[in-house]
Amino acid sequence: MELIKHIVIVGGGFAGTTAIRQLDGHLPPGYELVIISEESYTTFNPLLPEILGASIFPEQAVAPIRELFNPRHATRFIMGRVVAADLERRNLTCTTLHGELTVEYDQLVLACGNRARLDMVPGAAQHALPLKTVGDAMHVRNVVLRRLATMELELDPAMRRSLGHFVVIGGGFSGVEVAGQLLDCLRSAARYYPHAGPENVHVTVVQDIDRLLPELPASLGEEAHRSLLRRGASVVLGKRASQVTPQGVALNDQFIAASTVIVTIGTRPNELMEKLGLPLEHGRLRVQPDLSVAGRQGLWAVGDCALVPNAFDQNASPPTAQFAVRQGRQLAANLLARLQGRDCEAFNYRNRGMMAAIGHRKGVGEIYGVPLAGLPAWLAWRFYYLSQMPTLRRKLRVMMEWLWGAFFSVDLTHLRFTRSGGEVEPEDTPAASTGMAAPQSAPAPEPAPHEAAEHT
Repeated sequence: MELIKHIVIVGGGFAGTTAIRQLDGHLPPGYELVIISEESYTTFNPLLPEILGASIFPEQAVAPIRELFNPRHATRFIMGRVVAADLERRNLTCTTLHGELTVEYDQLVLACGNRARLDMVPGAAQHALPLKTVGDAMHVRNVVLRRLATMELELDPAMRRSLGHFVVIGGGFSGVEVAGQLLDCLRSAARYYPHAGPENVHVTVVQDIDRLLPELPASLGEEAHRSLLRRGASVVLGKRASQVTPQGVALNDQFIAASTVIVTIGTRPNELMEKLGLPLEHGRLRVQPDLSVAGRQGLWAVGDCALVPNAFDQNASPPTAQFAVRQGRQLAANLLARLQGRDCEAFNYRNRGMMAAIGHRKGVGEIYGVPLAGLPAWLAWRFYYLSQMPTLRRKLRVMMEWLWGAFFSVDLTHLRFTRSGGEVEPEDTPAASTGMAAPQSAPAPEPAPHEAAEHT
């Protein structure tokens, strides 16, 4: 009986799922595709700010991995975490819902992304909210709604303003998009919360360089800056957050009083990459132009966890969704070529551009060198991510939700996952920020693993 050979893909992000879709049903006889992911779904990370701002529901920013392949093909999905890898014996050790499992491989693709780093700013791990996963986005959304509800009960005007102040650390794509979505959400909420007017509710963006969106031309960063200011936000440039406390954010020469701080900066390598014993550069595994790892036959890496040289401009590929998708396609083509004894091709891709949605049906971006701002950029941003949704059903669901949101206010439901018997999800409470006694039934949540946010 002929032994089945296994091609294993670790990770369910943009790069990994693109490779899955390209390989499913196209492997030679005798090969099985095995997918290992900690989550049962892939997350469209650039849509996380939209979840935070209640523009879409959480399930509309994810796609079940099992929907990405045909179960009749030689493809198998394992929901689990890879805790060890033996590159010499070519096997992986995974923890799954059914216990520990050993998976052997002939070809291994690492597409496991990176994780949130919460220690870049002292105190952030204890007092700030990250935004790297769907769970993070829902948690931040619930915190925002709880702050508004607490403001209705607070009699001290200064404390009320602190509860209504939301600080976003980071002025890149994630930071600007979070600020824009927060402004939209808070504006919609004002009609339901009498004390959530402009005199009490405020959003501040803190950026440690002298402009927003440094990845885009200066004129587009300035347009995003002006848009946020017109809508009532504050933008602090050229100042680094030195500490996050329960009362707010300390900068190098001032203190911003705020009960809620959202951090959109900082990543660290995936734990698996650190366990491989291979040299990393800035936390990423350098690969050859064909996406294989030098000196390690049968080992490949793509996405945020890989340092991929781009033959188009001889530079390292940026860790964005656009490049991850193209790497996934090239990886699938090269892997099939390797199995068929053909030559592999170098990764060669021209950046199509970058875009950011800044809220209120406005965006900024650059597509093939052409700058866009306002409604056209916002529509282009939405069209691109809609096109990346894996199934027609999901595309239609998200499109209908966006159309609904164009005519009606956002859903301000605060979902508390209360179980029979009185057990509730761990929640952040205003206690740490306001000095009130925290109820024993709502302890602070423990940090969880986070996926990397990617942008076009």
